[in-house]
Amino acid sequence: MPDANSDTDADAATDPGSLRTPIVAVLGHVDHGKTSLLDKVRGSAVSEGEAGAITQHIGATAVPLDTVSSMAGDLVMADDFDLPGLLFIDTPGHHSFSTLRARGGALADIAVLVVDVNDGFQPQTEEALDILQRTGTPFVVAANKIDTTPGWNPQADAPVQQTYESQTDRARERLDENLYEIIGELSDAGFSADLYWRVQNFQGNIGVVPVSAMTGEGIPDLLAVLMGLSQRYMKTEMEVDLQGPGKGTVLEVKDEKGFGATLDVVLYDGTIEEGDRIVVGGVESPIVTEVRALLRPKALSEIRTEAEFERLDSVQAASGVKVAAPDLDDAMAGAPVRVVRGRHLEDVIAAVEEELSEIEVDTADEGVVVKADTLGSLEAMANALREAEIPILRAEVGDVAPRDVAVASTANEAEHRVILGFNVDVLPDAEREIDQQDVKLFNHDVIYQLVEDYEQYVEERQREQQETVLDKIHRPARFRILEDHTFRQNDPAVVGVEILSGTIENNRRVAKFEDGETVRVGELSGMQEQGEDVDEARAGSRVSVAIDGPTVGRDIEEGDELWIDLPEKHAKILEQELKEEIPADEREALNAYLEKMRKRDPFWGK
Repeated sequence: MPDANSDTDADAATDPGSLRTPIVAVLGHVDHGKTSLLDKVRGSAVSEGEAGAITQHIGATAVPLDTVSSMAGDLVMADDFDLPGLLFIDTPGHHSFSTLRARGGALADIAVLVVDVNDGFQPQTEEALDILQRTGTPFVVAANKIDTTPGWNPQADAPVQQTYESQTDRARERLDENLYEIIGELSDAGFSADLYWRVQNFQGNIGVVPVSAMTGEGIPDLLAVLMGLSQRYMKTEMEVDLQGPGKGTVLEVKDEKGFGATLDVVLYDGTIEEGDRIVVGGVESPIVTEVRALLRPKALSEIRTEAEFERLDSVQAASGVKVAAPDLDDAMAGAPVRVVRGRHLEDVIAAVEEELSEIEVDTADEGVVVKADTLGSLEAMANALREAEIPILRAEVGDVAPRDVAVASTANEAEHRVILGFNVDVLPDAEREIDQQDVKLFNHDVIYQLVEDYEQYVEERQREQQETVLDKIHRPARFRILEDHTFRQNDPAVVGVEILSGTIENNRRVAKFEDGETVRVGELSGMQEQGEDVDEARAGSRVSVAIDGPTVGRDIEEGDELWIDLPEKHAKILEQELKEEIPADEREALNAYLEKMRKRDPFWGK
């Protein structure tokens, strides 16, 4: 885990009042129930009569300890905990939330990986796991949709062991099968895991919590595990100076009516106040500005549908808040936000620059243009492309703009005239430019899918190019004049031949080997197979061919072995670039031809 205290003042108070809320990210494959799970946590709190306690932040939902306790029943006794509750990040709208950074690590302190108990691991599950592994974020697995197990008898909002015990043996067996499938998949991914009540040491093992976002079964257990893990393993990291200058991470940069560009921020340390001077990571350089307003949605209104905000004088960690301030147009999602209060401005700018410099993307003189929604996902994209050995010309946070198209269109190689967009929009002007500039755009919200789509595109292009080249290249072939198959002696000579290997085509020169030397015989001017005119014939065929130039009995004889006379340049391309693209018998003809030519000149066709 990153050290939450690494750059706070050394004398930060550590009494219970200075413990902040742990930040919980909810990740998982689309349709596996991330949103439903969060909605259930919110809905249960309301039905518990705790509506006033639960607060909807910007991009986050705060669930205080008392509310957690009343929802989890006997599993969470409020007196056993010092931490003030849990702050859930609303991942819808932040697909790549898990790649947002804070203090050089993941912004989330702990994560819930939601997996559909019937569906098991899916592409985004694996991607989320990869990110959790890379950032070292502790997590639990919520095995969702247990209520869809055939024969399941739901018990609303019950702890999972209680509801599990009350099921029929058949239903339990079916659920067990699915749960152990997930535990097996975790094991394949390198994680030791078990059902959470069997886990002794959560630092070395992943707890799997069976839940239903529909019936609420297992939700008490999930909250209890999150509270327990946070209290036991992260308490020291939650010790922050709540009165100190605030530190946070930008979730999104959004235009708001009446405020212009605003920042949706998760504050993980200290306090931010109206009027505070702040430093924010920007596209070109850090932005220094002043907080005009701190906004939060009105009580329990849903952030994504309700635009009515209330203004706050100050906000304390950990919270989600909207910051309105001048000059925020170039701010980046995923960038650090620092309150200057009581410190030298230069020092704060340097700290922001240092944090941004950790996200270094290696660029090359030739490569693709990369756009991503946050700094963290840009970093994840860069890692994935580096592993796939795909060079990057330029990588930035933000939507695809006309200047990105202009940069991509300058690439020398067609396969680099490409923009890879992760979870970003394309500005209307840029769309027009893409069509005009012959630039290819790939846009996806799964990183590995983006890389795969691009690799497939490159493969298809190469195949098309090779096919085009193959059309123009003379193909190798070895063939033999059949005995008693001379139909005409000359002008042109017409003979029956058997193709031993390769492909013979019309209008190709014909040669034979005499004493290690090639002797050019003439040129194919026609071909018939079973009385029909054909342009080419493959190995194993018997055809009659017309050859301009030779006379049978003088220049060529029945029984002679003839070859298609390959230009040296063509032989080189076939051997070095297209060997895998041609059939085995053509390769055989090519190898035999090269062997004969290189006896005389070892460097021929190299």
